[in-house]
Amino acid sequence: MAAKLKSHGIGGVLLKWTSEWLRDRRQRVGRPIRGVFFSDWLSVISGVPQGSVLLLIPSLYINDLDHGAQNWILKFADDTKIFSKVSSPEDRLRLQHDLDILVQWSEEWHMLFNVGKCKFMHFGRTNPNNDYYMSNQKLETSNCLEKDLGVMISI
Repeated sequence: MAAKLKSHGIGGVLLKWTSEWLRDRRQRVGRPIRGVFFSDWLSVISGVPQGSVLLLIPSLYINDLDHGAQNWILKFADDTKIFSKVSSPEDRLRLQHDLDILVQWSEEWHMLFNVGKCKFMHFGRTNPNNDYYMSNQKLETSNCLEKDLGVMISI
């Protein structure tokens, strides 16, 4: 995390304080039903804390995710979408290149995509319905109703 903060020009006391605040994080879950039950404490070994007093950290962490990409990429905490019009072989290559850029970023910053959850939606009657890949895994194509950030989307 310190390397990512340094890459955004954060240093000195602020970097030290933030690094200390994020070090050795632990979490547990509580269930307030018929008394309060808590799970055991577990170490948090990855990820960016959301909903904390450091609200800018998730944004800073993913700010450069789309560096070098040519298509429109929508970033929201741990949710990423890429939008592209594909009507030629060059467009398909451009989109695949951008997917490769996302994977490269995720590997560099140790924040890997769960490729099994990544899906593709093709819109339009003339869409060539190409296959796309992340980390050498073919992305699942969805042609039905999908829930995305609480919004239902269908083709």
